[in-house]
Amino acid sequence: MKVTVKSVVKYLAMLILAGVLLYFAFKGLKWNDFVEGLKSCNFWWILASMGTGIIAIILRGLRWRLMMLPLNKSITNRESYDAYAICYLSNLALPRSGELVRCGIIAKTGKATFEGVLGTVVLERSWDLFVSCIIIFVMVFFTRFGTFLVDKMWTPLMKNLHFNAIWLVVLLVVLIFIIYYVLKKNKSKVEKTKLGSKVMKFWRGLVCGVKAGFKMKKKGYFFIYTILIWGCYWMTSLFTINAFPSVQGLDLMDALFLMIVGSFGWLIPVQGGFGAYHFIVSMTLLPVYGIAQTTGVIFATISHESQIVIMIVCGLMSLLSFSLYNKKNLKQSVK
Repeated sequence: MKVTVKSVVKYLAMLILAGVLLYFAFKGLKWNDFVEGLKSCNFWWILASMGTGIIAIILRGLRWRLMMLPLNKSITNRESYDAYAICYLSNLALPRSGELVRCGIIAKTGKATFEGVLGTVVLERSWDLFVSCIIIFVMVFFTRFGTFLVDKMWTPLMKNLHFNAIWLVVLLVVLIFIIYYVLKKNKSKVEKTKLGSKVMKFWRGLVCGVKAGFKMKKKGYFFIYTILIWGCYWMTSLFTINAFPSVQGLDLMDALFLMIVGSFGWLIPVQGGFGAYHFIVSMTLLPVYGIAQTTGVIFATISHESQIVIMIVCGLMSLLSFSLYNKKNLKQSVK
């Protein structure tokens, strides 16, 4: 891969952003308090969390292979898992590179084209986004976060505006329909603009991806894998909560909330979510749950670093596995 000045600057900018976010997350934190907090942690629960994280990677590999079967039925579970594990390892070095790396790994086996595999990644990410939206909806209405939004943001806003909430909702719905009508009538003009083209492309990809999930063969397995994957993420969050005596008052729905909040930290384009995850999770625990910064940072650190460890271990093992497997296949083809 060609290294350019632009790519180097971009990489350094990501590192600086991660450092800045880490600084603000740990700012004012006393080292002794941090060490004592770590000592109070039940690491058996953390091991359970890490084990569940590994299961999630395996399930993602199985589900992804299911999507690739129309390309070539000979793609194995081992190949799809190894590619996925290496994808996570790659993301630790360079954010967003993993998706391309795993497509390249499958393409290297000669069983599918890079472009074909990339299409399955679009389908997969469309469903991840779709499921995330459903969970966020549940989170808003059934967790303490919903109560926090109503008590601390919605109610004060309505009082300051002196406006009936029902009429505001009606106006928003009307506004959405007007925007939809205008966009539909001026579709060709909107697509000619740079922003409009990207938005329409993203929307079409999302809709097509969700539809493809219902149309694919063995879609029952696809939905089961999807439920199990997100269930593993949920349990990972819950196990981490159980590891800390200071946050054990949080329940199953709170674990769901922290799972989604944590996912936002992984989405920010910094190496391995460093800094972003710690900052977002610790800063969210304080206003929503009244959990002190020290506890929040310790929770975020253990939660994040335990997942980083399994990404590194699984990624390195899969890198070795794929290398040996590929070399073996090469020798057989020569014979």
